[in-house]
Amino acid sequence: MSAAAVPAPRREPAPDRPLRMIIEGINGVGKTTTARALAAALGERCLLLAELTDQPGDTLPGRVISALAAQDDVCLRTGHPVVETLALLALKIREIERLAAYPTTREVVIEDRGVDTVAVYQAAILCAHVPEADPAHVARHVLSSVSRWLPPPDATILLTGDREVCMRRFADRIGRTLAPQDLRVIEQADALYTGLAAAEPHRYSVIDTAGRSAEAVADAVGALVQDLVKQREADHAA
Repeated sequence: MSAAAVPAPRREPAPDRPLRMIIEGINGVGKTTTARALAAALGERCLLLAELTDQPGDTLPGRVISALAAQDDVCLRTGHPVVETLALLALKIREIERLAAYPTTREVVIEDRGVDTVAVYQAAILCAHVPEADPAHVARHVLSSVSRWLPPPDATILLTGDREVCMRRFADRIGRTLAPQDLRVIEQADALYTGLAAAEPHRYSVIDTAGRSAEAVADAVGALVQDLVKQREADHAA
């Protein structure tokens, strides 16, 4: 799907809730930079939900992530992939439930990674333990299973880019060399994101970051968000 093809918000009726946007993509593609730049541009109109791995350590998500990271594994692998998957899904469900329980007055909610991240990365990790399993099937099963608890976002923005560049950028950011098993997980996640976006073009807006500055990517994502905000305003005026 091109950046110009924006999934339209549901229109029946125009809801009194913020637009919920999720920014997805592999490590190093620029999700967090883009999310923060977009939130800064929107100012008081926007609520930014930080990536789970960026949550403060004294919060429940922070404590869970610390437990999963106790073995110093880049991909939060503890050797118990089913437990890891359920823990991460529970944190995402809790995040959205808390948002519903304590409504915000902001117009836009930006999520730095959503449940798609859990689906694709954990599918890659799970299938490393069960080689005969199909990672794409596992990822779709995770998304289907969790859909009964999580309402769909208004848009999922998938940032893509040169995988080798992304992985080098990620390795530089964390200050360590990625092990072969880490590279395999990220490569598999990249393939799974691509497959999901191709299979569900109505659900994803894909923006290629290759050769573009962080500012240009943030501007492209911002244009998508502004289009959805305008559609929401038109729905309310109708």
